[in-house]
Amino acid sequence: MVRTIKDFLERWQEEADNTLKVITHLTDDSLNNSVAGTRTLGRLANHLVETLTEFPHKLGLPIEEEFITYNTVEELTAAYQRNAGRVTTAVAENWNDDVLEGETNMYGEFWKNGVSLYYLMAHQTHHRAQMTTIMRSAGLRVPGIYGPSQEEWKAMNMQPLV
Repeated sequence: MVRTIKDFLERWQEEADNTLKVITHLTDDSLNNSVAGTRTLGRLANHLVETLTEFPHKLGLPIEEEFITYNTVEELTAAYQRNAGRVTTAVAENWNDDVLEGETNMYGEFWKNGVSLYYLMAHQTHHRAQMTTIMRSAGLRVPGIYGPSQEEWKAMNMQPLV
């Protein structure tokens, strides 16, 4: 759970940077790739961008929902950066630590606001993992997130841990 706004802002910046790292490793040609009937890389990246407006809007933060389909990595990168920054600004300027204990109706259930912010980050982590699986199957270089990826181990002339 997120216990303070400072906690969230620090973790959010790290998680947003990690998500951006995955998006920027995509190619325009790879956006239509999927595996076994899953969402495409482009759809997953667009979903992450959309969630940065949908989720905070539902929490009552001053961010209007935005559902635009982006068709290039450049567009996705710019939209993700813009919306991730909007989340940072909205939380920093409109909430304090006391608000985190309040509850908001999220998708038919009442969640503590601090838990909702945690879920926003966990949601990104979940879809980043899906994306990296599809990326690897598409032959794209997978960036390391919480440590080196297989490709990064090899680039350092080290044996990847398996």
